[in-house]
Amino acid sequence: MIHLEGRGDVFVVDTGEPRPGAPTVLLLHAVATTASLSWFTTVDGMLADYRVVLMDQRWHGRGVPADRFTLAECADDIAALLTVLDLDRVIVVGYSMGGALAQVFARQHPDRISGLVLCSTAMTWKGSAAEAVFYPMLTAITFMGRRHTSSKVKGHASSLPPLTDIEDDVVRWAWAEFRATSFWSLPEVLGELGRFDARKHLASVTVPTAVVVTGNDKVIAPVRQYEMAGTIPDAKVFTAPGGHASVVLDSARWCPVFLEALAHVAGVDDQT
Repeated sequence: MIHLEGRGDVFVVDTGEPRPGAPTVLLLHAVATTASLSWFTTVDGMLADYRVVLMDQRWHGRGVPADRFTLAECADDIAALLTVLDLDRVIVVGYSMGGALAQVFARQHPDRISGLVLCSTAMTWKGSAAEAVFYPMLTAITFMGRRHTSSKVKGHASSLPPLTDIEDDVVRWAWAEFRATSFWSLPEVLGELGRFDARKHLASVTVPTAVVVTGNDKVIAPVRQYEMAGTIPDAKVFTAPGGHASVVLDSARWCPVFLEALAHVAGVDDQT
């Protein structure tokens, strides 16, 4: 647990440098999960070349306790963490919701990013007429019950048991990580994602960028992922064959594609 001045405590994993000067990669997780659960299949393949940092976001797992969830505040949490860790610029990687957060962070703190990898994500969550109706309705509903919801989320987080070691029992550990995020958080988080729209800002991205598309994605259609990539100057596309949860459920095929994308952004020759 690391304390962020004026914000609160947050759970962080920091693998340290494999060698002096190795690039640092910050991994941002998907909705309704934790950083460790989103990325546990991937980190081992990164340890030889990168310092890897993971953090739970607000309203997820052991993230910063807060009265509400916004991507803008999450981005500021990240900047505060980088300051505490004495990190100037990092490669920011985001999966699904984490990809939306990475785009917000790039807009709010462009001086803290050396590269960007966006995975299974889009530049707006309102990609259809149905979603254009659904998300505003969800926003209105969550606004009315936010105080009660916030209390439930904070109560859930404060009652979490001590962390367990993943090597003890992977399945038991994974269920514990999944249950670490309260289901009360979902309407608020999804409502915020419905308000997210980076279409006006992506053309200003200047750092090396890779987009990892999940080619059989039923949550965020591949065409929307490709559309996002086409908006970012000089972004390179890498395509994995699986669906939206490939980072965990199809990691054998997804991870090599991701590591190639990361190596492209970092300028590191991938040896895996």
